[in-house]
Amino acid sequence: MGEYAEYLGIYDADGGVRGDLAYIVGHLLGTRECALCDITHTWRRKPEWDAMVLRVGVPFTLRHRNEVTDAGASAALADAGLPVVLGRDTAGTWHPVLRRADLERAQGSVEEFERLLLAARDDQSSRSSST
Repeated sequence: MGEYAEYLGIYDADGGVRGDLAYIVGHLLGTRECALCDITHTWRRKPEWDAMVLRVGVPFTLRHRNEVTDAGASAALADAGLPVVLGRDTAGTWHPVLRRADLERAQGSVEEFERLLLAARDDQSSRSSST
């Protein structure tokens, strides 16, 4: 299978004005959390996130849970839970790469997220080359 052709990060939050407001209020009240949101954003997208995506060199799309329209991605996230980072292989199949616990381990750090993503990619590459 090799490396992934594309990554899709899916937030555990809805998009749109209502979704954004619900998340912000819930986050401030301590009732809503999304580890992927913490990694990619403060009040706006972190510049270090954009730099990391360039370094990784693979297209990386971010979507809110209500914005996922790809049936294969929807099926993969139903199995993996949210938030999640999925990887699409060259055959077009989506696979969970980083799940909630992995994203929580990053503790909002883009640098730690990059380390986890590259480790998962290397692990996936070594598994596919041994089969």
